[in-house]
Amino acid sequence: MHANFIGGAWVDGVDARPNINPSNLADVIGQYAQADAAQAQQAIAAAVSASHEWAHSTGQRRFDVLDAVGTELLARKEELGRLLSREEGKTLPEGIGEVTRAGYIFKFFAGEALRIQGEKLPMTRPNIEADITREPVGVVGIIAPWNFPIAIPAWKIAPALAYGNTVVFKPADLVPGSAWALSEILSRAGLPAGAFNLVMGRGTVVGQAFLSDKRVNAISFTGSVGTGRRVLEAAMGRMAKVQLEMGGKNPLVVLDDADLKTAVECAVNGAFFSTGQRCTASSRLIVQKGIYPKFLEAVQARLEGLKIDDALLAGTDIGPVVDQSQLEQDLSYVAIGRDEGARLVTGGEQVKRATEGFYLTPALFADCDNNMRISREEIFGPVASVIPVDSYEQALELANDTEFGLSSGICTTSLKHATHFKREAQAGMVMVNCPTAGVDYHVPFGGRKGSSYGPREQGRHAAEFYTTVKTSYTAS
Repeated sequence: MHANFIGGAWVDGVDARPNINPSNLADVIGQYAQADAAQAQQAIAAAVSASHEWAHSTGQRRFDVLDAVGTELLARKEELGRLLSREEGKTLPEGIGEVTRAGYIFKFFAGEALRIQGEKLPMTRPNIEADITREPVGVVGIIAPWNFPIAIPAWKIAPALAYGNTVVFKPADLVPGSAWALSEILSRAGLPAGAFNLVMGRGTVVGQAFLSDKRVNAISFTGSVGTGRRVLEAAMGRMAKVQLEMGGKNPLVVLDDADLKTAVECAVNGAFFSTGQRCTASSRLIVQKGIYPKFLEAVQARLEGLKIDDALLAGTDIGPVVDQSQLEQDLSYVAIGRDEGARLVTGGEQVKRATEGFYLTPALFADCDNNMRISREEIFGPVASVIPVDSYEQALELANDTEFGLSSGICTTSLKHATHFKREAQAGMVMVNCPTAGVDYHVPFGGRKGSSYGPREQGRHAAEFYTTVKTSYTAS
């Protein structure tokens, strides 16, 4: 039994939930505790108790804790990457890469703990000076998704601790293994009891406890649009600080002058790798008509050459969908696309492998328009729609014609069009000749419109959420 971590101690839950390998449904990774509302409140109380000590700890102490966590993650990246791929379904190289990224995130924020900046400005009045400082927000509730089970917790937990906050952390139900492993490392890193707490359990129970308890000063959430809106309403109702990362329907524009090989690799990587289960996935491929036939043919050939299999097998390009519910959602959108009149070029079929799992061939729809449901709604699976356009201007218009605004990409050899697109794309992140998915750990992550709310995650911009600004005057 993998227990919750509350107040510096491992605590059994009121129930347990099995962690199932989506590549092999007979493989039970372990049993993980399920907390009730009372245990969530116990964790919040522990975070409150530890808040003063950790908020007043030195930058060196915080550096030592976070650096130690990063060092252990990097040393164990193969082991933990295997666990991640086993429970979530992304390929082993992707799993190892994600753990590596988590390690570097902790090391980055270890350094940031020593670089918390303030200001001293000349005053308009004589014999008065003022200091502008950043202080911790307090207790931070972290609610993480299943698609990046160690990287996203890392980029929330690390800055929260670096800036002196205490943490109550609820991982996604589907992927508790990576979260538990990270928490076990944190439990030995030198934090005061209660500074970090792991509370596994249902979102309607544990997550709701975080939202409704006034002792939780800030909420950082990544997940679905519907849940994110409910989080926002609850947090704003009691004036808690809130940060939301939600959905995307990200466009990749391919112009006639694009290098075909580059465009194909950007499209296949961005739309289908990690089984398409990324909020930054390029699920809309907006392609100028001059290159459209060659692009479709090349993408189809590339997709049909990919190996869809067990995430842990060498040579697997795309692993399984995360669970039965997600598989059914993906298949329903394949049916919707056909009913809407889109042409299914390849894929979209559930397939069998040596072990029973949620295997789906990547689906590529052609001859789509931007008003189809498959072009407007986030599918969160290996399904992409290709939309033909006459011109760059039309492509840009369609790229921005969405309620989302997370990531946007273009493939072109034109400096003019690349420069214009970077300025005019209505997204928080813009990619030129590279996939829409994939952001370095030291730069800000986030979007616009319905994709994000609140300050950016990652990099130095994380300070905007995890700290509050104080102005102090002194008269001499």
